[in-house]
Amino acid sequence: MDKKTYKKALYDLQVELVKFQRDVIANEKKVLLIFEGRDAAGKDGIIKRFTEHLSPREMRVVALGKPSDKDRRSWYFQRYVPHLPSGEEIVFFNRSWYNRAGVEKVFGFCSEEEHKLFMEEVGDFEHLLTRSKIIFFKYYLDISKEEQQRRLEARRNDPLKQWKISPLDEKAQEKWDDYSKARDEMFIKTDFVFAPWIVVHTDNKKEARINTMKHFLSQVEYEGKDESKLLYDNDIVFPFSKEALDEGKIFP
Repeated sequence: MDKKTYKKALYDLQVELVKFQRDVIANEKKVLLIFEGRDAAGKDGIIKRFTEHLSPREMRVVALGKPSDKDRRSWYFQRYVPHLPSGEEIVFFNRSWYNRAGVEKVFGFCSEEEHKLFMEEVGDFEHLLTRSKIIFFKYYLDISKEEQQRRLEARRNDPLKQWKISPLDEKAQEKWDDYSKARDEMFIKTDFVFAPWIVVHTDNKKEARINTMKHFLSQVEYEGKDESKLLYDNDIVFPFSKEALDEGKIFP
């Protein structure tokens, strides 16, 4: 996708997002999007393009840090509940409660019992969200090992991206297979009819951003929707399935 095509598509989609937010406010809708994925998969970039022209009063981005001692003594989902959307709000989670299925599992930050309990409870938790009429989307940003390595190296060499570097980044490549195993288990056990996983290939950042925005907007209803601008590439954005995993459509 060349720069001119990308900018035109991005502008059109951001106009559609403004229309959607107007409808959310007018009808007191509650909207929640969570973005998961490996380090350097492009979560920040996609969320930035979604939110760039939305009204900040009715939109929030949530990116929680390490849990506090109090958090660790509380019900696991408790720290996330205060950040859920109220009527008229769109909330974007840059990582979410699925930390427990990913980084916490891989690095031993939770016990096997805590991980097992999370897997048992998350379906009930998300069912409550959808039953409370929250419009809920779960996106997993999928990146190849080679592209992740390239992006992590670029972060180390770019003084404007130093803030993105964390101690866990240094282990991302070393722990690749462990992350894959944890991710696959997460997909299989937490892909619910009422809250399915949507996979996004992100090796090409521009195509990933444009197609994720198209997918989201194609799935929601709002006044003035221009369907002609929302045809997405289902080789880039697609629902998780066991077949997609077995056939290698998701990076190993």
